[in-house]
Amino acid sequence: MYSFRTSGFNGYAVQYSPFFDSRLACAASANFGLVGNGRLYILGLSASGIVAEKWFDTQDGLFDCAWSENHENQIAVATGDGSVKLFDISLSDYPIQSWREHTREVFSVNWNLVDKTTFCTSSWDGLVKIWSPVRPTSLSTLRPHASQLSCTYSASYSPHNATMLASCSSDSFLRLWDPRTGEFPTSSVYAHNGAEVLSLDWNKYRPEVLATSSVDRTIKIWDLRFLGRAGGTTTGSPVNELIGHDYAVRKIAWSPHAPELLLSASYDMSARVWEDSSALKQPMQLSNMRQRGPNTGLRAVWDKHTEFVVGCDWSLWGAEGWVCTVGWDEMVWVWDVRSAKLQG
Repeated sequence: MYSFRTSGFNGYAVQYSPFFDSRLACAASANFGLVGNGRLYILGLSASGIVAEKWFDTQDGLFDCAWSENHENQIAVATGDGSVKLFDISLSDYPIQSWREHTREVFSVNWNLVDKTTFCTSSWDGLVKIWSPVRPTSLSTLRPHASQLSCTYSASYSPHNATMLASCSSDSFLRLWDPRTGEFPTSSVYAHNGAEVLSLDWNKYRPEVLATSSVDRTIKIWDLRFLGRAGGTTTGSPVNELIGHDYAVRKIAWSPHAPELLLSASYDMSARVWEDSSALKQPMQLSNMRQRGPNTGLRAVWDKHTEFVVGCDWSLWGAEGWVCTVGWDEMVWVWDVRSAKLQG
């Protein structure tokens, strides 16, 4: 395992570079993101540990970051002043592009893995916006219906479809979007029974499957094939539910190496590795699982953090199992899931 301290800045997000096996980025904020500056760290993994190769300071806190899938040196960040900034780590200390269309804090940024030329953001203003690095304004704005406007904590492109997005919000809804059909969601699922939904991620191997996490301490696995329609809302039950965190689950990430493994970060100061048993089932068996109830699936716990763990990511490189986590304790940890405490 390796560690790095973001002294004076509390971590919010961490991501491995899709181009270099020894590089990752960390978005952090002073004073837990309540007030003060932000800092984007570019970190390098070396034989002697993690070193800061470069950093960029911003006038407001940073809540998320996403490496470009099209340019090895570019990275987008989500800021607390409502702006979205694009940095080139080979250039000066200033962003090469800055957009300010959101009216509240930008809380997530996610790059399109399929067409690679666009990325999306979500904000506390309730909106999801789609951007191109070479355009001065957003390409489109996606919005819930006026009566449903609420804080949108996360939005993410499907890794299997260039135009499909999903978002999750404080009103407990998981929403699916296709900008080709207009600015409103194609379907909405009341996902966590009134609890705020903080994070989501698409499964990298199963196009119909995504996961959501919530302040209700659960992670739910959804299979889009089992969702139906009732009035204006999509109905359906999760095919699995992962239970074990003691507090809100702030971030989740599916493994790029195995369809059944998922990583989570929580306010209970732990990161956990789960095995989703629904990944191994056929459609008929999935229906039976929903009737039998949740399967915890907990495989390992990482407890080195001493404050809220709010960001996590899997390495695309090397041995299958290296991950990174970041928390409000000003620590970035890089560790092997096989070295964490085994459960069961």
